[in-house]
Amino acid sequence: MQIQLRFFASVREAVGTGQEAVTLPGDVLTVGDVRTFLRSRGGAWAEALAEGRALRMACNQQMTDAATRISEGCEVAFFPPVTGG
Repeated sequence: MQIQLRFFASVREAVGTGQEAVTLPGDVLTVGDVRTFLRSRGGAWAEALAEGRALRMACNQQMTDAATRISEGCEVAFFPPVTGG
């Protein structure tokens, strides 16, 4: 399955890219699986997407959680929590 990835703010800075297309192995079925797959790249990827790190996720521009299923051609985005005032 091929999907589009987007990275914002400190996540983008850490991994060195704002977007990429990626072909996923067959066992990557959810947004959480995508995060785990990307962490397996090691280095900055493992650190930026670490399990305990506060991170927001979206699928097709809708906020989501790790259990959300992905589909061919979808867009998955990762970004830090945003605060404002």
